[in-house]
Amino acid sequence: MKETLQHVEQMLDESPVVDVTETFEQMRGILARLKARIEAKFVLTRDPSSEQFDSYGTYPDGPGGRIEAYTGPEVDWMVHSWLGNPTASFANLHLTVWLGPQIDVPHLGIALLVWPEGWFYTDAIPRVNLTEDGDYYDRYYAPLDADWLRFKEEHPDFTWFTSRAGFIRAGLSPVAHCYSFPRAQDNIDLVAKLLDDRVDRWLTWVDEAEPVPEERRPALAATDLAIRRNIADRDPANVMGVRFFGEELTGKLVRALWGGDRVLPRPS
Repeated sequence: MKETLQHVEQMLDESPVVDVTETFEQMRGILARLKARIEAKFVLTRDPSSEQFDSYGTYPDGPGGRIEAYTGPEVDWMVHSWLGNPTASFANLHLTVWLGPQIDVPHLGIALLVWPEGWFYTDAIPRVNLTEDGDYYDRYYAPLDADWLRFKEEHPDFTWFTSRAGFIRAGLSPVAHCYSFPRAQDNIDLVAKLLDDRVDRWLTWVDEAEPVPEERRPALAATDLAIRRNIADRDPANVMGVRFFGEELTGKLVRALWGGDRVLPRPS
C-alpha cells in the first residue's frame, strides 16, 4: 500500500494548476445526496450563526466557500460546507454530524478534497476510549474491520494519507478511511458507494441505539464539544483558509465549524 506524507499545501503547490470544477461539482453532489438522507432522518434547523457564511469570497472568479450548520433535538451540530478555488486546483468539502447526548453512537465524519488529485476521509468518530470500552469497540468497530482491510488490499490506486500532524493521527479510529486517489470516474464512483454504505450503517446504529442515562448526558456532551472544537482548531488544512481569506475570516470559519457562535441551544 502506497502512502502520502505531504501537507495539503505541499500537495497543491507541487501539482499543476488545473480547473477541477467538474470534480468539485461531483463531490458537492455526493455530499448533497448524503445530507438529504440525513435530513430525512432527523428534525434539523439551520443555526442563524451560519447564515453569514452562505457565500463568502469571490467564487467562481476566485476563492470562496459556504458553511451551513444545523442543530435539532437529536443532533448537536451538523456541518455541510466547502472552501476552495476549484478553477485553480483546490476544494475542501465536509459533511459532519455530531449527535446529541441522548445516545452514544459514534459521530459521522466525511470530507472530500481535490488538490487536484482526489482525496477522501470518513470515520465513525468514537465517543469513548476504545481501548477502555471493549464492548463499544465490538459493537461499532469490529463489524467494519474486514471491509476496512479489504479496501486496502483491493484498491491499489488509493494511497493512504498519513497526516504530518500527530494530533490528527490520534483522532482517527481503527476503521477510518483517509486516502488520496486519481480523479478517474471509477474511483469517484467507488468513494460515493463507500460513503453511501457508511451512512447506511450509521443510520442503522442510530435506529438501534439504547438511550444514554440522563445523569451521563452532560459529561458526554462536554466530551463531544471538546473533541469537535479540537478537531476544527487543529486541522492542518486551516492554512489554506488563511492563504485564501486571511487570519481573521479563517478564525470565524473555524468557529462556525465547531459551533463557537451558535445561537440555538444544544440538545439535552
